[in-house]
Amino acid sequence: MAETKREIERKYDAPAEPFRLPDLRKVPGVSDVIDKGVMELDAVYYDTDDQRLAADGITLRRRTGGDDAGWHLKLPVALAEGVRDEVRAPLSPDVPRTLAGLTRSRVRAAELVPVVRLLSSRDVSHLTGADGALLAEVSVDAVRAERADGAQPVAWTEIEVELADGGDPEFLGKVEKRLRKAGIERSGSASKLARALDATGSGRRAKKPAGPADPVTAGDHVLAHLRAQRDLLVELDPAVRRDLPDSVHQMRVATRRMRSAFKTYKKVLDPAVTGPVGEELKWLAGELGVDRDREVMTERLTGRIEELPRTLLLGPVRGRLRIWAVATRQGSRRHTVAVLDGKRYLALLDGLDALLADPPLKAAADRPAADVLTKAALKDHARLAARVEHALSLPPGPDRDLALHEARKTAKRARYAGEAAVPALGKQAKNFAKRMKAVQSVLGDHQDSVVAREVLRDLAIQAHAAGETAFTWGLLYGQEQAAAADRERELPGVWESAAEPELSAG
Repeated sequence: MAETKREIERKYDAPAEPFRLPDLRKVPGVSDVIDKGVMELDAVYYDTDDQRLAADGITLRRRTGGDDAGWHLKLPVALAEGVRDEVRAPLSPDVPRTLAGLTRSRVRAAELVPVVRLLSSRDVSHLTGADGALLAEVSVDAVRAERADGAQPVAWTEIEVELADGGDPEFLGKVEKRLRKAGIERSGSASKLARALDATGSGRRAKKPAGPADPVTAGDHVLAHLRAQRDLLVELDPAVRRDLPDSVHQMRVATRRMRSAFKTYKKVLDPAVTGPVGEELKWLAGELGVDRDREVMTERLTGRIEELPRTLLLGPVRGRLRIWAVATRQGSRRHTVAVLDGKRYLALLDGLDALLADPPLKAAADRPAADVLTKAALKDHARLAARVEHALSLPPGPDRDLALHEARKTAKRARYAGEAAVPALGKQAKNFAKRMKAVQSVLGDHQDSVVAREVLRDLAIQAHAAGETAFTWGLLYGQEQAAAADRERELPGVWESAAEPELSAG
């Protein structure tokens, strides 16, 4: 069983010998510096031959020695320098299956092999406060790096300052201030592995092809948008496997943004090539939806129940909803992980990489971005206008519900078109996307109500079959009917504010 630890640390280069740490008792808040002795650590780092994990700042190691011997996978935390999640597993001869799964979106079908062995003599000190509580651990590491391919070993000394669990990250700044006064500067390497690879010459490290630094043409902007979503998809894979909050939703959004871009920018990218990839993205979004839809519905119905007076909660309402949520969650979680472990998903990732490495650009790709992206967004807006007007022309009922659902999907596509155009069009596109989002929100809440009524009907049938009263489920069903009617009455006003796209093509 793997466990996770949030690691917040900073690394520093030790000055030339002879070297001693400054007196860290002078750091504000530090009452004592406790010598914990020296430990010998032996870590073998694993990666693909072309070092795909290292390219994304990820490390996987098997380490003996110290009090945390075992397998460690370190994953960067987005937008947080020096913060990583360390996922641990017990010692075993081979890479644990759980950790291998967390690297799958990067590694794909490649084999994880030893690339570097690090032998470290670690001199550890604990910084404690007035109450004796641990504030941070300071380590002076004498490191020897040996490449698996027989390259010349390298050695260096570095300092690590790791914040205690639950500590205030600002404390690391106080320690750093004291270290810098002693002439000790931050390390230029993100990790020991990165330093070892750089020092021993890692000529095979994988690199992602990058677009132009400053996108100019329509093709530049569209490809930059698609690359960002592809990267997000890959980065979210471990988060989904770890069941982190909102990860499934964000991964699903990334797939939808890419598929939407393929449709919106048919004048930029050849649909004959992007179409099949788009269909696979649709498949993935649908598979991820099994988990996400359950999550949304559980939150919605839980909120409805919490708002009811206790006198209207007849029967084991909360318990029955909990049973439904747990039962569907267990099945949906297993299903989601199975999808991510499947060959079809890996083939999709490879297909996206191939498409972005050799994009099927059409003539419009070389035109100015503002012109092409504006016209594409206006076309999506026109499609939305037609669908909203059609839905509003229908009487309330199943046909109208279906038409409103179709309009919702079109509103989402128009919103994505606006958001993708923001780097090229700025505030104009941002405001356009905001108006499209307002329409999408109203239509989305309406659709959630339609789905909620189906779930409530099923729960009422289950309650009745178990000899329970279905009164509360019927009451909630009526509330959802009223909520849907409210959204339908609200839609014309929201649409009136969005009917004029306020985008101008050149």
